[in-house]
Amino acid sequence: MRYCLIPAFAAAFVLKFSASATDFAIHDGDRVVFLGDSITEQRLYTTYIEAYALTRYPSWTLSFRNVGWGGDTSWLRQRAHPDEGRLFAAEGSTLDQLVEDSVGRGLARDVLPLHPTFVTVKFGMNDHSYQTFRPDIFRTYVRSQTEISKVLQAHQSRVTFLTPQPIEERRADPDKDVRNESLRKFSDGLKDVASKTGAGFVDQFDPYLGIMLSERARDGKAFIGGGDAIHPGPPGQTLMAWAVLKGLGASAIVSSATIDAASKTASTAQCRVEKVESNDGTISFDRTDDSLPWPIDKAAEPALKLAPVLDDLSWYDLKVTGLKEGSYTVSIDGEAAGTLTATELRKGWNLSNAPGPITQQARELLSHVFEKNNLYFSRWRNVQLQTFPSWVTGPELEARRDAELKRLDDLIAKQEAEINALRKSKTHHFEIKPVK
Repeated sequence: MRYCLIPAFAAAFVLKFSASATDFAIHDGDRVVFLGDSITEQRLYTTYIEAYALTRYPSWTLSFRNVGWGGDTSWLRQRAHPDEGRLFAAEGSTLDQLVEDSVGRGLARDVLPLHPTFVTVKFGMNDHSYQTFRPDIFRTYVRSQTEISKVLQAHQSRVTFLTPQPIEERRADPDKDVRNESLRKFSDGLKDVASKTGAGFVDQFDPYLGIMLSERARDGKAFIGGGDAIHPGPPGQTLMAWAVLKGLGASAIVSSATIDAASKTASTAQCRVEKVESNDGTISFDRTDDSLPWPIDKAAEPALKLAPVLDDLSWYDLKVTGLKEGSYTVSIDGEAAGTLTATELRKGWNLSNAPGPITQQARELLSHVFEKNNLYFSRWRNVQLQTFPSWVTGPELEARRDAELKRLDDLIAKQEAEINALRKSKTHHFEIKPVK
């Protein structure tokens, strides 16, 4: 992570809002795989996490693949199809053997061929079977999560376990829902698994539940997630990504620029400011940032009112001192970004998600990440894993499959090239003009 021209007064700001890149669980060169159930398969929270890493660290070489599967569990039910009656009844060495077989086959097919260096694992929603806590299922869950960590670490992959988010029924007391009480116990057990196996752990259950309870207290009919009770839509999955990224050690600071209108000078962190000019009360300058702010899905913007998402993860700061009292319009490359008072500009304004070309570029990147992930899902599920009946197999059919895999791989590579081009920041012209 590079800093530009950090004066003493800015150091406190950087220390408050920035963590070292080494604190972030995702590293330069990582091949990241998201393993989970239908909530992962939705390709929402995972795409938001991916977009954060891509925009915050544009010089890093990163790849991301999502292998979520609807209805799946920690024993990889949808991939290995074990006898769950036997699993839940088993203990000791018998349970070990059943879990090792099921988890081993599932990972060998869908995860290990991707040669991941970092895997997030998000199970629990289907594991607890939407019912009161059952010790027999919990035993299988703990043993299976332990096996996932063991196998992935044996293949040189770092592992971080994610708890599920709570179920959101339209009731005043979601914390008293027996299914959420069960999920809480599963989440606590997962924390113990992480501690014993040396894996990472992120609890998104408590932050999400806290927001739900707060909103229910304000409005008994509030529904924060969008989507349905089990599958949050973009607002809920943005809250999930917020909790997960914080748990992964993600930093807030994008960049910071303080403009002194009187002296026409600038102090910056992680950006460069040039050509500071003042003319008839209007301040203008060119700003080039080291990275882009975190793109927020347009459909997810309600989440910004529920949690300090941008303050915690995308602090793209502009301060202007020495202005006469009054209101000012801020424009970027001639496009209006906002109207603020001199006092507000003096305190600092987080431009993340403000209208204008910077947010547009970040959102364009996000759209390409979505498209790439949709292409990979189609490649993996609809082509790679397609099983042909024995009476229609043959060299010609396999050749057609290989050709389709190559076609999709080429489209994925094209999207990734577009994404990498969009990760690069541009120089933008800012104007701060008094409102007449």
